[in-house]
Amino acid sequence: MFESLTEKLGKIFSRLGNKGRLTEKDVDEAMREVRLALLEADVNFRVVKEFIARVRERSIGSAVLESLTPGQQIIKIVNEELINILGGGQSKLVHAAHPPSVVMLVGLQGSGKTTTAAKLALNLKHSGQTALLVAADTRRPAAIQQLVTLGKQLDIPVYSEDSVVPVNEIGAHALAKARQIAVNWVIVDTAGRLHIDEELMGELEELKKEIHPDEILLVVDAMTGQDAVRVAEEFNSKVGLTGLILTKLDGDARGGAALSIRWVTGVPIKYIGVGEKADQFEPFYPDRLASRILGMGDLLTFIEKAEKAFDQKKAAEIQKKMEKATYDLGDFLDNLKEIRKMGSLAQLTSMIPGLSRIANRIDEDAQEKQLKKVEAMILSMTPEERHNPAIIDGSRRRRIARGSGTQIQDVNRLLNQFQQMQKLMKMGLRGKFNPRSMLGMFK
Repeated sequence: MFESLTEKLGKIFSRLGNKGRLTEKDVDEAMREVRLALLEADVNFRVVKEFIARVRERSIGSAVLESLTPGQQIIKIVNEELINILGGGQSKLVHAAHPPSVVMLVGLQGSGKTTTAAKLALNLKHSGQTALLVAADTRRPAAIQQLVTLGKQLDIPVYSEDSVVPVNEIGAHALAKARQIAVNWVIVDTAGRLHIDEELMGELEELKKEIHPDEILLVVDAMTGQDAVRVAEEFNSKVGLTGLILTKLDGDARGGAALSIRWVTGVPIKYIGVGEKADQFEPFYPDRLASRILGMGDLLTFIEKAEKAFDQKKAAEIQKKMEKATYDLGDFLDNLKEIRKMGSLAQLTSMIPGLSRIANRIDEDAQEKQLKKVEAMILSMTPEERHNPAIIDGSRRRRIARGSGTQIQDVNRLLNQFQQMQKLMKMGLRGKFNPRSMLGMFK
């Protein structure tokens, strides 16, 4: 995500920081480079012009240029202006005065509406709310079956009818069902087209009049760049959007859509899709995304993911084991499984301040293979060996290698690195632990 832009901005600000005192000329040169980096990232030129003007105006003041750390002051200004462009604060879903609240998802065909509907329902479920999914995409019969299948997988109810039933009638019947089963939310998956046309808009208007949605959210593919901005403008003018959901943001190495769409349309981004899995879907926080773009990480999202993935009681037990130096390979295997629930190593690394800049250098395929090798080796050990790796002699190492389909060198490396990790944990309890050293386990 934003790999190219983050790298370029990092180099620009690193040079500024190394200069010490700055002049107005230094700021202008840096702003020219930032402008070019943003344009190359496919950010709308009007957004770039406004952004650069704001940052320059604030950066050439005496309070910045005469400060002891002008480079850091400019980065702070850039971060604040990025947050402004992205929308300022978080924009939450609007609740109806009396449930159920209704969300109508709209968008072009192929933007990911159907899977996004299921992801949104799951996200609401994780926050303790209930939802009914409504299959109102009668133009594409496969969409109905897809939503029904997703609902079964996620244990979320789905309302569907025969594709010949008018969409507005499906909406009315679905609302009646939602009230009957007393859910908090109704999420309506509507039809899309390959392009915007009057027939599509007419159908959406009819449905809107029938169900009176509290939210009309446009689902748009971030990887389409400025096309995503154009589509958002058109849908907003025709049906009146209340929010946006950007999908495939994890595949958008440039970031133009995310940095342009809120400023150009005036419509807030409410959620982002950051992967194909059902739980790789997050509320949108402008400040967190700005932090990621500037390579500062996103520790709050990391902590939230960890809280969801880790059992709190088990975490407390692990902490005690670490304090008593009894943390073993069995515990490590349990933790490894929980970490993998949180996302890929590159995604997690990008969220950790100090490590975010190396995320784009992580080969995810190679890391996944290595994680599987580590799991296989630990599973090939006896419970006694996992608890006390010191007893693993040469013959045991050969047996573990055979059982896991690895080489003896791999087993040796795992045991040596785990021994080092145990030492670092003991040091960590005295305030000397450095998280960078943990990456060695996955090389």
